[in-house]
Amino acid sequence: MEKLFVNYLTSLYQNACTALQSIEDLMPKIEDEKLRKELSNEYATYDILARECEMLGKSEDINLKENNWFEKVRLWSSINLSTMTDKSTRHIAEMMLLGTVMGLIQCLKDKKDYRAVSSDIDDLCQKISDFEEENYQRLKDFI
Repeated sequence: MEKLFVNYLTSLYQNACTALQSIEDLMPKIEDEKLRKELSNEYATYDILARECEMLGKSEDINLKENNWFEKVRLWSSINLSTMTDKSTRHIAEMMLLGTVMGLIQCLKDKKDYRAVSSDIDDLCQKISDFEEENYQRLKDFI
């Protein structure tokens, strides 16, 4: 059961960390002030969610691992290649929407894969899912 707990919590943590890295990588490319504000707000909340994961991990004496170096480089490269020729608000919003949907899908898979592992992690997973649903709704306006 402990391995499932660690895997579940790590998955949520990496989900939040991926969003944080994506926003960090995209911010210098954003010219639209409304989109910049939206992503700044998202960043702040993802940071809080990542810290909640860390605190839950520490309470269980678990040192959570971020995405590995390869995944970070892959994400950075993907963002930079994709925005090399198109830095439009619409394109950046589309990239964030795709990432948000991927995060939502991961939460759905986690809920199913780790059913009954921990109600605390379930609550955190629901928080992330709800937040990503809200982000999806707001980001659609930038398309």
